[in-house]
Amino acid sequence: MAKKEQPIEMITPPNMLRVKVGGRVGPIDEAAIARAEAALDDMKDVFGEWLESEVQKLEAASKRVATDGLESEAGEALFARAHDLRGMGTTYNFPIVTRMAGSLSKLIETDEKRAIAPTSLALAHTGAIRAAVRQGIRDEKNPIGRALAQELESQVLELVAEFEDQPVARAAAG
Repeated sequence: MAKKEQPIEMITPPNMLRVKVGGRVGPIDEAAIARAEAALDDMKDVFGEWLESEVQKLEAASKRVATDGLESEAGEALFARAHDLRGMGTTYNFPIVTRMAGSLSKLIETDEKRAIAPTSLALAHTGAIRAAVRQGIRDEKNPIGRALAQELESQVLELVAEFEDQPVARAAAG
C-alpha cells in the first residue's frame, strides 16, 4: 500500500534578533570613533593611578598568601586580583602586566593548582608586576621585561604540564 504524500509546508520563523537590534547596522561613524579615542587619551593620566591601585590590591593579597598560603582564602583573593589585572593591564597601556598576570592566573586558577603551586612562584609574579609598573616597563620591547615574563611563563607551563600529566592525582583531588 502506498502512503499518500502530504504537501510540504516550509515555515520560516521570524527573526526576532533583527527586530530587537533594529535591522542592519549603519555605516561606521568615524567621528564617533575619533571622539572615543580622544576621550581615552584624556584619561591616560588616571590610568596610572588606577593601575597603581590594582597593583596595591595584588600586593596586599600576596602578603596574605605569604602568611596563610595559597590554599587559603588568600589564594583565591590573589587569583581574583591577578585575573582583574590580566584584563586591565593592556587597557592601562601595560601589556606586560597583562602577560604576567595571565601567567599568575594560570598558575593558581583552581584549588588543585593552588595546592601544588609553589608560593614563591606566585609571589615572584607579584614582584615582577610591581617592578614592571615601578620601572615603566610596558611591553615586550623591553628586553628585561620580556625575559622576566618568559621565565615566569615557562615555569608555570612546566608546573601545569606536570599537573595535567597526573590524572590519578587530579581524580583523587576532584
